[in-house]
Amino acid sequence: MKKTYFIADLHLSENRPHLTELFVNFMRNQTEDAEKLYILGDLFDFWIGDDETSALIDCVCEEIRRLSARGVECYFVHGNRDFLVGEGFAQRCGLRLLPTYSVIDLYGVPTLICHGDTLCIDDKAYQQYRRKVHQKWRQWLFLHLPLKVRLKIAEKIRAKSRSDKQQKSAQIMDVTPEFVLQQFQHFGVTRLIHGHTHRQNIHKIPPHFIRIVLGDWGETASILQVSAQGYGFTA
Repeated sequence: MKKTYFIADLHLSENRPHLTELFVNFMRNQTEDAEKLYILGDLFDFWIGDDETSALIDCVCEEIRRLSARGVECYFVHGNRDFLVGEGFAQRCGLRLLPTYSVIDLYGVPTLICHGDTLCIDDKAYQQYRRKVHQKWRQWLFLHLPLKVRLKIAEKIRAKSRSDKQQKSAQIMDVTPEFVLQQFQHFGVTRLIHGHTHRQNIHKIPPHFIRIVLGDWGETASILQVSAQGYGFTA
């Protein structure tokens, strides 16, 4: 039976090699029955441009390319950490980049997918930051800086993000329920799949909505598998 897999929030980096091992194990040993793979953002802990090179990037690209070569369709939705992933990296890996929101036909069920950061509208400081960094002229300027400068900026942003999280309430960093309902209605769907909040769960929302949240990767992986028979998480 063919299945579609969803992952998000791996936050791969050279500093956490066990996450890369989990990713490689998933790609090589848990996708035999896959027909599609959706990566819903934050595959990397930070992305400073398609011109960056590293053993980690080569490894990840090779695993995706190998899966794509088997005929598995691979898709990527930008996260808040890797929103600068571009067509260069996508073409190198065999990925297809998707917009912020997409409605896909998931075995007969229209399903809305996204990273999830746009659903957290109570976090006004983050939403303001997001609007700024998604401005095309800012991205152009950043990507034309020397690689070493971008690396230093990225580290500062990571440090500030860690500091900000410690000062914010858990409620603010979660999705805004009223806004989520608006998206269900706007896109005309009853099922939503997203990541970002790191709170793996399946929420049943009256009267008939389902919100599936992908978890982050730590000691174990968070993998959602969907088939014509149903859906569920597997480690």
